[in-house]
Amino acid sequence: MSRFHEARFLISAAAPAQFPVDVGAEVAFVGRSNSGKSSAINAIVQRRALARTSKTPGRTRLLNFFELAPLRRLVDLPGYGYASVPEVERRAWLPLIDALRTRASLKGLFVIADSRRGLTPADQGLLEWALPGHRVHVLLSKADKLNRGEGAAVLRAAAAILSGRATAQLFSALKGTGVAQAQDTLAVWLA
Repeated sequence: MSRFHEARFLISAAAPAQFPVDVGAEVAFVGRSNSGKSSAINAIVQRRALARTSKTPGRTRLLNFFELAPLRRLVDLPGYGYASVPEVERRAWLPLIDALRTRASLKGLFVIADSRRGLTPADQGLLEWALPGHRVHVLLSKADKLNRGEGAAVLRAAAAILSGRATAQLFSALKGTGVAQAQDTLAVWLA
């Protein structure tokens, strides 16, 4: 049975006025387009299609809020980097994302980074975007594509880049690698 058996879609917000009331706790899932954010959410909450997945970069175009329990939420953000989305639409995301950043209920960020690419400068920029009170945990996704030695090297490189500002782990939604660890982290942050 899932630890987050009450998980359900709450709202897709196109404007800050549509965000849920700023009480409780929420964790944002952020990452490059097609890094596996939606797959990570589905694996962590153990629901097949709670967050919509696609092979096409840029499918998430609004801030999607999911309720895991009363006053406990996840937020799936649009991806950064390459996305098949008009530039004017991408610029419209900035006020939304900035409004999310200042919410009292935002406790932290799960940064999803493709383990085959490592932490990119854009991923590292999220450390600057996060407020001092925000926790940051990096899921090095698609770890099933790496052998054991490559995975260890990617994890060491990420730890060196993060230098204590965030935690990191290997993760594979496909194979279940790191799902329990991510669930534990999320549960503590939302407590």
